Amino acid sequence: MLTDVGPVELEVPRDRNGSFEPKIVAKRQKRLTRVDEMVISLAAKGLTTGEISAHLAEVYGAQVSRQTISTITDKVIEGMTEWQNRPLDVVYPVIFIDAVHVKIRDGQVANRPVYLALAVTCEGHRDILGLWVGDGGEGAKYWLHVLTEIKNRGVADVCMVVCDGLTGLPDAIGTVWPAAITQTCIVHLLRNSFRYAGRQHWDAIAKALKPVYTAPTEAAAKERFAEFTQAWGVRYPAIIRLWEHAWAEFTPFLSFDPEIRRIICSTNAIESVNARIRRAVKARGHFPNEQAALKCVYMAVTSLDPTGAGRKRWTMRWKPALNAFDLAFDGRLAAGRK
Repeated sequence: MLTDVGPVELEVPRDRNGSFEPKIVAKRQKRLTRVDEMVISLAAKGLTTGEISAHLAEVYGAQVSRQTISTITDKVIEGMTEWQNRPLDVVYPVIFIDAVHVKIRDGQVANRPVYLALAVTCEGHRDILGLWVGDGGEGAKYWLHVLTEIKNRGVADVCMVVCDGLTGLPDAIGTVWPAAITQTCIVHLLRNSFRYAGRQHWDAIAKALKPVYTAPTEAAAKERFAEFTQAWGVRYPAIIRLWEHAWAEFTPFLSFDPEIRRIICSTNAIESVNARIRRAVKARGHFPNEQAALKCVYMAVTSLDPTGAGRKRWTMRWKPALNAFDLAFDGRLAAGRK
């Protein structure tokens, strides 16, 4: 029997009829539950099966094979399936959609996106709605499938969806939730702008673009963008095209008050989650299949904020924005509080 203090030999009483049923350690049980929980916790923090095996040997003197550790972590797959299909709230003020790229070996190793949908509830709590693996060439049909799945789990309305210019996503949002506003991530828009510029010009471009995304109205933003075009259009026409192409999804937040702007102008709300996921997947190099990648990401997601302190900070930060959302969207959040 593998326990917290290392392997322990058990001598199970026997009777003539073989009817004795142990109460604490079941027949053929090889590990105590706490050991399984420890292995899953270590895996969620990014340790590989080899590192977990070495840790158990060093601390507890227990020799546990990599295959055994993999078998233990496979127990989360059933829970992951239930989690991925659980009922959701009727309405969410905002949903953030972003991707983390992982290496999956499917014939050959390739970078594949794992998409994450993080919602904020009407009470200000963070709720990760699900995980989906893509192939990098997703379009409107793929996103329609993902959003329809979320809708079928109970989400009848979403006020706003914040994303990073994913192809076909705005069209799918308009089909599934016609009243939802699609907002591009300003931080990602700025990062993409820097890709077309020389590093020596990054500070100047950031300074020139700030009046555009902090403008009080869309008309003022157009004036500031015209000034930016005049100053940088000849040197970096690709940046101008980038902003012109994203303009329809860039401008919605300009019509809201500062409380909402601070929240929706970026996907920072989801970046902290992505950082934890990246730490977990980086140690593994690559995964043999999609399920192994999803299992790793799911364990990282479920291990977030074990003390609940982050949840409290998150809720307090969101309260002013939720009040502003309630006013801006004419009480559509009331259905989520019933």
